[in-house]
Amino acid sequence: MFAVEQELAQLEEELSSQYGLARLKPMLALAWHLRQRDPVRARALSLDAAPLLALLPEPERRLEQARCQLIDGEAAWLAGQLDAARALADTAWAEFHRQDDSIGSADARWLRAWIEVDRGNAAASDAELAGAAHDVWRAGDRLRADVIDAAAALFAVFRNLHSANERWGKRFDPAEKGLHPAAAGWINDYLGTAAFQASDFGRAIGLLMNTFEAALATGQVRRAINVATNIGNAFTSLNAHHAALEWMQRGLDLARPTGWPMSIGLALMQTAETLRQLGQREAALELLHEALATLAPMSGSRAYAIALEYEGDLALDGGDYAAALASFARLEARGEALHQADFQSGARRGQAHALSHMNRPHDALDKAAAALALAREHGDSYNQIAALKVLAEIHARHRLPGPIPLEAPSPALHYLRQAMAVAATIDGYTVPGDLYDAVAREYASVGDYPQAYEIALRAGAARDKTHSQEATNRAVAMQVQYQTERAKTEGEHHRQLAAAEAKRAEVLQQTSATLEHLSAIGQEITTHLDAAAVFRALDRHVHGLLDATHFSIFLIDPDGSSLRCAFGVEAGKALPPTRYSLTDEHANSARCVRERREIVLDLNAGDDMPNLIPGTLPTLSLLFAPLLIGDRVLGVMTVQSLQANAYRERERLIFRTLCAYGAIALDNAGAYLQVAATLKALSATQAQLLEKNLELEQAYKALEEVSLTDQLTGLRNRRFFLQHVDADVVMSLRGYDDPLRNGAVERENAPGKDLVFFMVDLDHFKQVNDLHGHAAGDAVLVQMQERLREVFRESDYLIRWGGEEFLVLARATHRDDAKVVAERIRQAVANRDFVLPDGTAVRKTCSIGFACFPFVPEEPRLLSWSEVVELADQGLYLVKRSGRNAWAGIYSTPDTRHEGVFARLIHHLDQALTDGEARLVTNIDEVQVGAGAKTRRLVLSSDKVTPR
Repeated sequence: MFAVEQELAQLEEELSSQYGLARLKPMLALAWHLRQRDPVRARALSLDAAPLLALLPEPERRLEQARCQLIDGEAAWLAGQLDAARALADTAWAEFHRQDDSIGSADARWLRAWIEVDRGNAAASDAELAGAAHDVWRAGDRLRADVIDAAAALFAVFRNLHSANERWGKRFDPAEKGLHPAAAGWINDYLGTAAFQASDFGRAIGLLMNTFEAALATGQVRRAINVATNIGNAFTSLNAHHAALEWMQRGLDLARPTGWPMSIGLALMQTAETLRQLGQREAALELLHEALATLAPMSGSRAYAIALEYEGDLALDGGDYAAALASFARLEARGEALHQADFQSGARRGQAHALSHMNRPHDALDKAAAALALAREHGDSYNQIAALKVLAEIHARHRLPGPIPLEAPSPALHYLRQAMAVAATIDGYTVPGDLYDAVAREYASVGDYPQAYEIALRAGAARDKTHSQEATNRAVAMQVQYQTERAKTEGEHHRQLAAAEAKRAEVLQQTSATLEHLSAIGQEITTHLDAAAVFRALDRHVHGLLDATHFSIFLIDPDGSSLRCAFGVEAGKALPPTRYSLTDEHANSARCVRERREIVLDLNAGDDMPNLIPGTLPTLSLLFAPLLIGDRVLGVMTVQSLQANAYRERERLIFRTLCAYGAIALDNAGAYLQVAATLKALSATQAQLLEKNLELEQAYKALEEVSLTDQLTGLRNRRFFLQHVDADVVMSLRGYDDPLRNGAVERENAPGKDLVFFMVDLDHFKQVNDLHGHAAGDAVLVQMQERLREVFRESDYLIRWGGEEFLVLARATHRDDAKVVAERIRQAVANRDFVLPDGTAVRKTCSIGFACFPFVPEEPRLLSWSEVVELADQGLYLVKRSGRNAWAGIYSTPDTRHEGVFARLIHHLDQALTDGEARLVTNIDEVQVGAGAKTRRLVLSSDKVTPR
């Protein structure tokens, strides 16, 4: 029924980690518990659930739809749209009742009860609560039973305190262990309201404060607003007006952002009454008029009746008796409709006061007599005294003939003596000094001065006692305020501790996610045995993880005396070859090697930059890190940004990790070349490889604990791919081998035996993170996997390759169908908006490269699957250079020369295309092949390319 913040956090975490139909349960639960905390998001979640609801069996689907109708109904109730709210609640209840869902039926009745409260239909509200109580007791739901019974007890207090305590007093134990905060809050609300009605204001405040905190903690925002104003009223009764105004303001601050008319109107009118008692009539009148206008759509409610009573009192204070008469007349009508005697009695007394001042004494007497009769009927001693005082005032002002028989020398004295007699029957009641004063005046007016003097003495004693009571009230108020401030201070301290702990957990979670991501990147980088492939992989991931206008890698020359730039890119352009002596005092890269430590430079715009390489940009943030293998230094990596202070601790940790992986990969590549170059260094190289393999083995053992599924997108991860790809390669090769053995079909005509590798990369993905934050980027990646699932079969492998890059292995596919699939991918991404968590729609495109295995059907084992993936990546690279939002695939031809084909396709693709050794299949009219000064533009004709 209600949930605390910790439960909401668990639901949020569960929702973020699920996909497909598994998201439905946490999504609906979160929408239900956000219905007052955040009605807009609750509605959005309910709408998002609609497509998933369609997947459920009909009975379950209809129940969940009914729950969504309750969410909509509560939003309409809070907005004051009572008819619409009732219609939605009725529809939901009908479905719950039809399927015998007692919990759903009780929740629908609960909402209908509050709708009837706002309509002023107390009998209907009581009936709904009774029905809800029956439902939850039948279902055995203790929380709902406690809440619903406490609400029924609360309403009973307003009708008759004594009867309510007789009926409900023994039902609840607020000190019971394990009581849910929502149940404890409602029980304290009932007990606090009962204490208030019994004028035990200090106890009432303490109980109601517990109610307020529980309401906020469990998402009952409207209840919290209502209780805040009740606490303010209790402080007013203790003459602690400043504390009262503070609580009224707290309620108003909660109410105004919601736009809920009942909550805003209630906070406004209670604040107005406090201001009236402080003598601020103009400010009170302004707030009260705004409250009445706000509450007008719910003119049948108890809140509206209270506002009318305050309006009448304010008019009496200001001498506007006609307005007071009108307000109290409307209050009497509302009191009769609500069947609440306190409103009826107060309204008749107020009318009597106004009529008396308007020189209509007989009408005033009728109203005052009716108030007295009602108070006697209900045994209400306090209202009897108040009515008798009004009768005495009317007779004193107008000197009317008194009742027959007359029990005193004057009619006014007759009623005042009756008031004194009733006061004597109330245990602990202190007769106020103004009542004694009125009696003394009347005795003096009939000439009985001794008696007048005696009553005057009693008036003085009563006033002294009253003042003592007021002092006690003020002391109670001060004590409650002190306890409140102390509790607030302690609560704030605990909240700060909780916030700090939550922040620490968030940082740990982010760090863990980053390390997991870096682990996958490291696995990819260290699988390459070619230095150029390592450079490309590092370049791609550096730009994906860091703000890097400049990225370069310097390696130590074999003679150990200088550094050369082995790879360098700045603003997308290749850097010219550069070389530095290791003793160069001005080269930061050489200094990094000498000192074998990380170097960070943060410059200011306009600073002199003596070390600036000619032709490069004046970067403001520079980060250098050595490439270390044990005690050996291979070189230096550097990233540089045009932004100031771009590399904090997190960025440096990422770069440091990339340097470690890069050093291992480059060292492996060097060792591999040494094995190929000479047999003399074989034993030393084998020792190095053994050491590296041991390091990799340890890394792989650590990765064994990692799931085969990417936690964000639900796609398979690289580890899964590496475990399964070899088996699919064997299956594909078997399909090419069998026709050779059987002699029935040529290899090139064997359908459905190919493997097609698609490399898919979201274009300009970093802009999403930069403009909208990483949560938005995660949302785009999740939606990206949904679109890939739409295109591919369940038997295909969908892999999150790294960052915004995806690898798809289409199994048992004909190579000629690859371009059709590629176009379907492109359209699935480009033709629909991606929706961010805040509702913003963004349009994204993707670039696709693909290649088929076997690459050369006539020689199926010529290239390995990893080399085919490299060719797919080469196709992706061509698309990126040629404008993005397109696809390109590299195919062999009958003219393909087998020897050295992979190196030619990787390093001299443009020449291979021109010579007819390779065929480029793409939807791009002009393709840029090569880089820098070697860039060539090729014009496509069908599936072939010709130089332009």
